[in-house]
Amino acid sequence: MSEFPIRPKDVFEELRKSVVGQDEAIREISVALVKHLVGHPAPNILLIGNSGSGKTTLMRAVEQFLVNHPRLRQFANIVRLNANVLAEERQGYGRAVLARLYANARKMLGPAATPDEIVRMVERGIVFIDEVDKIRANVSGEPNVRGIVAQEALLTLMENENVEFEADGWTFVINSAHVLFVAGGAFEELYESVLRRAMIGQDVVPMKPVVVVSASGDVREELPFHLGDYLKYDDLFRYGMTPQFISRFDAIVVLNDLLEGDLSRIFVEPEGSIFRTSREYFRRFDIDLQITRGALIAIAWDAAKQKRLGARALREIYRRIIRGLEFEPASGGTLTIDEDMVKRAIAARDAGGSRKG
Repeated sequence: MSEFPIRPKDVFEELRKSVVGQDEAIREISVALVKHLVGHPAPNILLIGNSGSGKTTLMRAVEQFLVNHPRLRQFANIVRLNANVLAEERQGYGRAVLARLYANARKMLGPAATPDEIVRMVERGIVFIDEVDKIRANVSGEPNVRGIVAQEALLTLMENENVEFEADGWTFVINSAHVLFVAGGAFEELYESVLRRAMIGQDVVPMKPVVVVSASGDVREELPFHLGDYLKYDDLFRYGMTPQFISRFDAIVVLNDLLEGDLSRIFVEPEGSIFRTSREYFRRFDIDLQITRGALIAIAWDAAKQKRLGARALREIYRRIIRGLEFEPASGGTLTIDEDMVKRAIAARDAGGSRKG
């Protein structure tokens, strides 16, 4: 470790530039990534979070971190795939994952790479598995064959098995002991079932609504529910994730619901954010796009009410505001999005009226 140039805090600070409001998840990923890079046994991680909470953003940030550091590119054999891909396997050995890792390693190393070099890169790969909640072993009390096959396929790889794998006319034996696995899913029904338990006070003190006030003085009531405060392993088992499968994840991280301040930052700060991307579009017409603080607060406040959408709610309301302006941009000058424009768009949506921006 003393000779390795990257520390977990370095990774944390880098990822935090792109991922807002999820410091706990970033810390877990940062430590796991450094352990993986130095060849130390790294913990597999399960990320549970609502749609739009940042799971995919975090995965992409890790990929960019490795690609952008020349000394770490040798470790950048990263694949992202949907868990349902594993449900298509007929023998359940995770060969779909290995095929992706192999193809990616071959592409990165180039045509001169030897089979041994490719295998080494496969065995040090990083696998991000999205929508892992979709591979339940049972649904409504009935066995789900696709989910069982997918969980078994992934479990085989995560148990450090030597798996035979054929590619380019060769047969390889792949040992996955040093592959880092990160899986993520929304677990919608899990969220609902645990919320019901918390609301009625089963096993816990029942929740009471709290008053939330926005920076502009708007008020609403919310239930102070965070899944991580109430989640038990039994909840995951009842959901359809087998004990053997869950036991292969050393860390289970429940992502935070994004708050108003988080959403404001997500909207304007990261490279490639919604607002920055929109500014680039208008700049092509010599228009300087601006947004007032009141408008930013109003957009974030509206998005924060839609907890199950997370950052995706920002895009929904912004499209209502900007659609017409994008269609007929003026020539030159400054275009400012103000609070009144935001409130008109929200009012039209809530009234079921015009969708025009």
